[in-house]
Amino acid sequence: MAKPAPHFWKDKTLAEMNRREWESLCDGCGRCCLNKLEDEDTGELFYTDVACKLLDLESGRCGNYPQRVKHVPDCMILSLDHPEYFRFLPDSCAYRCIDEGRPLADWHPLVSGRADSVHQAGISVCGNCISEEQIDPDELEDHIIELND
Repeated sequence: MAKPAPHFWKDKTLAEMNRREWESLCDGCGRCCLNKLEDEDTGELFYTDVACKLLDLESGRCGNYPQRVKHVPDCMILSLDHPEYFRFLPDSCAYRCIDEGRPLADWHPLVSGRADSVHQAGISVCGNCISEEQIDPDELEDHIIELND
């Protein structure tokens, strides 16, 4: 695959991006892999510090990305076919930023040029979450957190 063009995210919509550009938008923060709770009355989302069982808690990346849906059937596959999924992403997520016409944050690796900038900025979940395999699902409400952007 060809290397993404410099600053492609400023010039293209999500629909115009090729697969490599699309995948490079992921900053590796791992926030999309955190379990979320939704208030049934208001639709408000609450993030927890409990991550999907496939999330590598040290790297912030999926431990089995190619087969994630096989192991986690309710894993959200981001695509333009399901724009409703973008609301489940944190405000800082590049996919959501571009979809909403907002710029990427300075700490995003595409902007900073450094893969570790997301971790240095404190955006990553690395070291700040636990695996869902470590808690009883009934305890999820006890793990609600505030995300800093």
